[in-house]
Amino acid sequence: MFYYVLKYVLLGPLLRVLFRPRIEGLEHVPDEGAAIVAGNHLSFSDHFLMPAILKRRITFLAKAEYFTGPGIKGRLTAAFFHSAGQIPVDRSGRDAGQAAIREGLGVLDKGELLGIYPEGTRSHDGRLYKGKVGVAVMALRAGVPVVPCAMVGTFEIQPPGQKLPKIKRVTVRFGEPLDFSRYAGMENEKAAIRAVTDEIMYAILGLSGQEYVDRYAAEVKAEQQAEAQAQNPKRFPPRRGR
Repeated sequence: MFYYVLKYVLLGPLLRVLFRPRIEGLEHVPDEGAAIVAGNHLSFSDHFLMPAILKRRITFLAKAEYFTGPGIKGRLTAAFFHSAGQIPVDRSGRDAGQAAIREGLGVLDKGELLGIYPEGTRSHDGRLYKGKVGVAVMALRAGVPVVPCAMVGTFEIQPPGQKLPKIKRVTVRFGEPLDFSRYAGMENEKAAIRAVTDEIMYAILGLSGQEYVDRYAAEVKAEQQAEAQAQNPKRFPPRRGR
């Protein structure tokens, strides 16, 4: 219930007024039935802008850190994400990927829309990174179409590390649904799920016009942080413990 209050009364109208989003290809999102909306992830604002313009409710798999923050701010953030229908997913440990897949399939089994960012994390430099294969596994197991989506301009209004977004117009662009029925029954074959994932990322790339990097974003981030720490150890002191 609170999801629709946010969408139609509190947050949705405010976002539309502030950012005046251009909406392209909305007709490609099915009016009913299960489907996956797979998008690029440039900004924290993405979590709110896409749901605000969709006609249907969409559920995202959100990182567990949004639900476990300390203090009053942490509790308010957790309450907000729970109210918005987001599902916390622990991304640590060997079973993290399987847990996310189980949660995602649960949403699709109900005939609902599932939102996924295949890159697994926000882009730290505005480029599009290699997609993780969980989106392909879910699409093949559930037998549902994947609608590619591109957020354009959200990196400029709120890049990682910026608390408040700039007021600037953005574009939300949807592509034609991708049908992977030709891969039915192949969700356990590495070559098949990699091919499906790459096709999804290529479709997102065509919509967003970003520069593509054939590496995982988390790996590149970690390397750059390690280099920065090595160059300036006083600014980036080593963490104690594990």
